[in-house]
Amino acid sequence: MNNVIQFKPKERGQSMVELALTITLLMALLAGTIDLGRAFFTWLAMRDAAQEGASYASINPSSANLVCPASSTEQICKRIWANLGQVVRDADAVVNVTVGYSGLHCLSADPNNPNKITVLIDYTNFKLTMPFLGVFVGDAIPIRATINDTIIAPTCN
Repeated sequence: MNNVIQFKPKERGQSMVELALTITLLMALLAGTIDLGRAFFTWLAMRDAAQEGASYASINPSSANLVCPASSTEQICKRIWANLGQVVRDADAVVNVTVGYSGLHCLSADPNNPNKITVLIDYTNFKLTMPFLGVFVGDAIPIRATINDTIIAPTCN
């Protein structure tokens, strides 16, 4: 009879170390995905707010280009902030809203050269919640939404 002694390598704790490394990586990916989702949702809300302001301004244009603080009494700015205020709730948020016109502030008689309105919303410091991600891209990222629309009323004299 041949007695063969087999030595089994000691692997105590190996699976625990593998689990710890894997869970750490997966949690970092999950947190990054959540931050990306928050940023995308905020961009969509900003784009919708800009579209609301541009749609209103295409019918009721202002007499001048506007910079809209949250406390603005201008109707275009109020409509933008009514939509934007539901999403941007951070007290430290720096959000710049600009309404600009190219051409006259009325419906152009030339269909090939319409008068346009541009609404730009710039959220300069969107805070990230994942500190590990902040090492690579910083603690905050800028998000910008721009909408261009054609002025459709009133007609130019």
